[in-house]
Amino acid sequence: MFRLKDVPVLSRSTIDRAEHARLDPDTLRQGWGKAKILLVDSRGRVRVEDGKVVLDPAVSFAETTSAAAVFVGEADGAHLWAARSAELTGTLRDLRALGATDDFTADLVSTAYALLNWHDRSSFHGADGTATTPGRGGWSRLTADGVEDFPRIDPAVICLVSDGADRVLLARQHSWPPKMFSLLAGFVEVGESLERCVEREVLEEVGVDVHDINYLGSQPWPFPRSLMVGFSAVGDPAQELVFSDGEIEEAHWFTRAEVRAALADGDWSTAANDSTRLLVPGSISIARTIIESWAEAS
Repeated sequence: MFRLKDVPVLSRSTIDRAEHARLDPDTLRQGWGKAKILLVDSRGRVRVEDGKVVLDPAVSFAETTSAAAVFVGEADGAHLWAARSAELTGTLRDLRALGATDDFTADLVSTAYALLNWHDRSSFHGADGTATTPGRGGWSRLTADGVEDFPRIDPAVICLVSDGADRVLLARQHSWPPKMFSLLAGFVEVGESLERCVEREVLEEVGVDVHDINYLGSQPWPFPRSLMVGFSAVGDPAQELVFSDGEIEEAHWFTRAEVRAALADGDWSTAANDSTRLLVPGSISIARTIIESWAEAS
């Protein structure tokens, strides 16, 4: 058994979400003058200068609070907002491409992504199809009759399956380039516990029965609105790998030494060693944190 060596990058919340301000339009309007806004294009990219994400004065976006902007929270005495923009220029990066980033930026961008993604998909109410409008500074949407909906998340499990000793099971989906492997993961179904989801997903994806399931930690994953719940489990390498659900193209048991070498070489986007057998996820994912934690455990 091992524990996470660090809090996953996107779980390091530093921004005061200031829920009280969401309920008070006057407070939001009064804070608009010195507020900052993060602009995000339709592809989820933000503007970057000198390696840092650019925040614009909110008043450059609108004279006062706008239904097109969502209130993310407060930091250093200033309100923080986010909005879509179709006119971003300069160096643009999405969250995955930002690479190593500070906790504030990770918190701001991931929360902005999640809220904006939800609004993009929630213009009409799911029950009756009537139009909805933003409320609570962007943290809800309301129908004309006052029915209020809140941002939803989709829980998913992600699990490091080891042999209980020195090998770990990593898999690659059909859509991923060669050598890119990660942990097994899947969405939680209705009426299912997290632990049962781990058992089912691993069995469906690679045909391995697991036991000794342990919770490790969690991380929001705003692509578009997941909450990744991390686990470890133990499986038998002698059990035949069977890819029955069609998601996995290949899976292998890798040694701790192989994983350590892959971690030292970088990640999916930065690895420079063409001869490597294994490429691992980037630093913003909980998958990377879990893999690193297992690799460093004795």
